Amino acid sequence: MKKKRYRRGHVSIWTYIFVIAIGIIMMYPIIWMFFATFKTNAEIFGSIKLLPEKFSLQSYIDGWNVNGRITYTTFFINSFTLTLVTTLLTVVACSIVAYGFARFKFPGKKILFAILITTMMLPDSILLIPKYALYNSLNLLDSYAPFYLQAGLACYPFFVFMLIQFIRGLPRELDESAYIDGCSEMGVFVRILAPLMKPALFSAGLFQFMWIYNDYTNVLIYVNSVKKYTLSLALRLSLDAESVIQWNKVMAMSFLSLVPLIILFFAAQKYFVEGIATSGLKG
Repeated sequence: MKKKRYRRGHVSIWTYIFVIAIGIIMMYPIIWMFFATFKTNAEIFGSIKLLPEKFSLQSYIDGWNVNGRITYTTFFINSFTLTLVTTLLTVVACSIVAYGFARFKFPGKKILFAILITTMMLPDSILLIPKYALYNSLNLLDSYAPFYLQAGLACYPFFVFMLIQFIRGLPRELDESAYIDGCSEMGVFVRILAPLMKPALFSAGLFQFMWIYNDYTNVLIYVNSVKKYTLSLALRLSLDAESVIQWNKVMAMSFLSLVPLIILFFAAQKYFVEGIATSGLKG
């Protein structure tokens, strides 16, 4: 019995060591980026040491000021304004559309669902020109309105499909009990299903937050004013602003831009994993 317990404990310890080692390997680029923020250009390219010769916050101070008129405060505000509003609209709109597909029967449902699945297979690049032409005709360019409009109209079939699968796993008896108690269709969704959908909603929100926060192409196409740039465009602007690129400043701003995503992922990890694990179940 002691040998069996020892073997089980021994295997468990090695498993933890293996997982920790893999985690360190995966986190190493971020760790290297963090320590590179304290190095000079010569030290970044001339040494393979992880730790800098001396620690200084000067790269953060210099990198925060892009030029005399604008700082990264503006870019952070822009990124969070765009990302938070888009994420909220996406979660609300996609969950309502998913509720309609999962719980109601209506004419053309199968055809519309087939179209929904088909749009998931379209690469975003082939939609750029028609979307740009549409938003240009509506005078919505150089603003965040294109992102808000797409989110408010549930133009993200991946999230709709994911939420449909999650709702299908919830017992219909819950809806019927609520109807007996006098709830309307929207009352059932808000009071009964929405609280049970928290894992899937957190997963959809986390995915959308990361995608919009890191989006470069769409923001570059729809936004023209520097004062409306998000962090992804601001980092590129930092590279173009100087003839000799100070990589320690670029690394400093890149690391700061990653901090919100890291905090969000670990804070919502429980709901994220649970939502992904249960979105494919049907019961």
